Amino acid sequence: MHGNITIWLCCFIVYVGGKSDKKEMTALEKHVSFFDRNKDGTVYPWETYQGFRALGTGRLLAAFVAIFINMGLSQKTRPGKRFSPLFPIDVKNSHLCMHGSDTDVYDDDGRFVESKFEEIFKKHARTHKGALTAEEIQKMLKTNRDPFDITGWLSDYGEWKILHNLAKDKNGLLSKDSVRDIYDGSLFEKLEKKNSSSSRGKKQKLP
Repeated sequence: MHGNITIWLCCFIVYVGGKSDKKEMTALEKHVSFFDRNKDGTVYPWETYQGFRALGTGRLLAAFVAIFINMGLSQKTRPGKRFSPLFPIDVKNSHLCMHGSDTDVYDDDGRFVESKFEEIFKKHARTHKGALTAEEIQKMLKTNRDPFDITGWLSDYGEWKILHNLAKDKNGLLSKDSVRDIYDGSLFEKLEKKNSSSSRGKKQKLP
């Protein structure tokens, strides 16, 4: 009898423990979560600004991008909720603000699609097998354009332009590894650490 009770309790604990585990974040949620600086599940414009500053962008660009992103995407990620003048973005609903004219590396739920990622380099990496030049990126953007999708064109251009500026190597190439890492946001973490180390080094050199 006692043995049966013990087994039942163990099963119940395992069941409850499994139910309480948080759902694993999708690649897109991880990407967006970098800008959720206090990790409360919501990204505000000042957090977007802080995130881009951490990546190494200038103040003006970071401010412009923060306003553009949060004003444009906030309400899309908050279906059924009232308008907020603080323009918050809900990380868990980031898949609702995906735009057209894109690579389709994210599926409808924001998950990473390996085959679509590989397709980028099979189709567009002509000069170097594992990297994209600025010209190849431009050709890819034109190929991906959906008719009359002005918003998608502008969004895609801005995203890849900033990515290329932040992550290109000394030869102006955007590596396959960097592009892969952008989709789950791990590139952001690497760039932040790099910029943080660089800033500390400069401070130490000051008399």
